[in-house]
Amino acid sequence: MLGSQAQSPLTQNVTAVEGGTATLTCKVDQNDNTSLQWSNPAQQTLYFDDKKALRDNRIELVRSSWHELSINISDVTLSDEGQYTCSLFTMPVKTAKAFLIVLGVPQTPVISGFKGPVNEGVLVELTCTTIGSKPAANIRWFKGDKEIRDVPSTKEPDSKGKTFTVSSTLGLQVDRNDDGVTVSCTVDHESLRSSPQVAKQVLDIQYVPSVKIDFSRNFAREGDELRLECRATGNPTPEAVKWKKDGAELPDPDRMVVEGNILIISALNKTDNGTYYCEAANTMGHNSAEYILFVYDPSALAGQSGPDHAVIGGVVAVVVFITLCLIIVLGRYLARHKGTYLTNEAKGAEDAPDADTAIINAEGSQANAEDKKEYFI
Repeated sequence: MLGSQAQSPLTQNVTAVEGGTATLTCKVDQNDNTSLQWSNPAQQTLYFDDKKALRDNRIELVRSSWHELSINISDVTLSDEGQYTCSLFTMPVKTAKAFLIVLGVPQTPVISGFKGPVNEGVLVELTCTTIGSKPAANIRWFKGDKEIRDVPSTKEPDSKGKTFTVSSTLGLQVDRNDDGVTVSCTVDHESLRSSPQVAKQVLDIQYVPSVKIDFSRNFAREGDELRLECRATGNPTPEAVKWKKDGAELPDPDRMVVEGNILIISALNKTDNGTYYCEAANTMGHNSAEYILFVYDPSALAGQSGPDHAVIGGVVAVVVFITLCLIIVLGRYLARHKGTYLTNEAKGAEDAPDADTAIINAEGSQANAEDKKEYFI
């Protein structure tokens, strides 16, 4: 802001978006009935007080008083950018400058380079271009909702050097997961504020079919009905699926019925055991999935589904057997270690009247004394 002393005009720099409206305001704190004037960068007078001097329908008076002169310039263009002058006709004339900055709005971006459909595994290069931005815009890439960062861009000024052409090239090694995914580039620029411009490209990726078989039951019993559903996805859309058993045509068309992509086998029996194949093909190739069928006897399957008493009984039998074995081994061990011991008592010593006599009798008859044996187990 220029001019802060009394009797000096005050202005501000203004930024406007191309096609928008710019308001130029000149104020004076103290003014003794001195005229104010706005002039353009070419020094042409726009307004002198409340009198319009330049025939330009885009320029209108907003307010005119001794303390303020404000004007609007609508539908501004890049050529309107420059330094405007507010003059206060004192002696000498005092002036203040206001620079009008006009932002060039980037045009809606365009994505080029995709010539779909393309085959899986191909490197796809997409180029996003926008023109007319000032200053140069920024381009961001997104794959789905995820931003792809660090993609380089180029910024080239036009012939007049006022606006820029910005372009960015994204390289993608595509696969089947990219089929139908939207890749977008957004243009960020201060003239767009919170509404960036977006260009989108939906990827069309061709690939060999993926095949999967879903089944209606985990256990197939004799007499039951079994439904096998073949799920095939591919680009182009696969042709009608084909069902085979053990590499050959279905053997029993009366019980084995194909409805769309579903194989229905009614009244299962042991002859239905085998490997069933679902095949799908498109212009990219063909693929298949297999399902191995084993038909159970209903009584055997019911026995498996109840409590496993045989297993429990077997465990109990093993525990009893181990216990008996331990008892037998322990008994044999103790029998082998049966022993004897000799006491110091001699026959007749128990009949002695006193201890001394007993000792003498014992010593005298020790050689002939009969050993007393005690057994222990």
